[in-house]
Amino acid sequence: MKICTIIGARPQFVKAAVVSAEFAKRKDVKEVIIHTGQHYDPEMSEIFFRELNVPHEKYNLEAGSGTHGRQTGRMLEKLEEILLQENPDMVLVYGDTNSTLAGALCASKLHIPIAHVEAGMRSFNRRMPEEINRIVADHLSTVNFCSTQTAMKNLKADNLGKSAVLVGDVMYDCALRFLELAEKRCDPLKRLSLKKKKYSLLTCHRAENTDDKKRLTEIIKAVNKISQDTTVVYPVHPRTVNFIKKYKLSVSEKVMMIKPVGYLEMILLEKNASAIITDSGGVQKEAFFYRVPCITMRDETEWVETAKLGWNRITGADSAKIVKAFADFAGTRPTKTGARPYGNGDAAAKITKALAKV
Repeated sequence: MKICTIIGARPQFVKAAVVSAEFAKRKDVKEVIIHTGQHYDPEMSEIFFRELNVPHEKYNLEAGSGTHGRQTGRMLEKLEEILLQENPDMVLVYGDTNSTLAGALCASKLHIPIAHVEAGMRSFNRRMPEEINRIVADHLSTVNFCSTQTAMKNLKADNLGKSAVLVGDVMYDCALRFLELAEKRCDPLKRLSLKKKKYSLLTCHRAENTDDKKRLTEIIKAVNKISQDTTVVYPVHPRTVNFIKKYKLSVSEKVMMIKPVGYLEMILLEKNASAIITDSGGVQKEAFFYRVPCITMRDETEWVETAKLGWNRITGADSAKIVKAFADFAGTRPTKTGARPYGNGDAAAKITKALAKV
């Protein structure tokens, strides 16, 4: 079986690392990796290939940034030519990015079966580009690999139950597999002069927060207040820095703003933080995997299990709610530590086994 894997954003490189490793074990699977170039900065993509030993892409579309339509259109044009040339038995897409959408659309037009990893997730917020991407990918896919029972129920509600396969979350595979590697290869705490559980970690990158002056102002206000009591480490993307400057926001000197870090450094910063403040879906889950309290600066979450089990507070971009959630976690930590709603860390093996039967 020839599988064309289409990836283009940071979380997809991480997920592909564990799935591609399983493909490599099989003589009956040939994988061709297509990098859309959605994340084109070496710090945002190339570092993942180096750190996680993801097989290098055969093709790089170099799509770059731009509006959703322009970026997706560039991907579609180049993907069509490549898929016609490669003629794969299956196209594999991950998550909910424009790369996911372009891959699913292109493959469906060419009548190539599609497998979607992390299918069935829903925020039920159609204003999110990611929500549109994941819904379209689910409906076009032959096989929908689900991380949770919640995702399975969502697909059943969309009359896609026959395509749904529960495998667990590949991000949990990654969290388990790469933690030991990270501890051997790097020490961000030493590099940044941090002590375990004596700092909080912040990530903020979603357009709904960074591109909205009111929301970003509220977030910075909350972070400045929290930083009076604890060190806040903030790996910040250059795009967000530009918006902070554009809106003339003042970030406290007690917030440690650093350049984006590699995946291995990031999971160590997550695991050893006392709390995490984020708008990232992946970071929410990693916080849960490492049992670190998480505050999510969005109005909803796809990863409802993290909230139901007490490890995640959904605050939106409301400074008062963010500060209160942080104080609540400082006073009483969650006690539900044994639940495993995302599987047992063998999702990649289950995906590979299932694809071999298609």
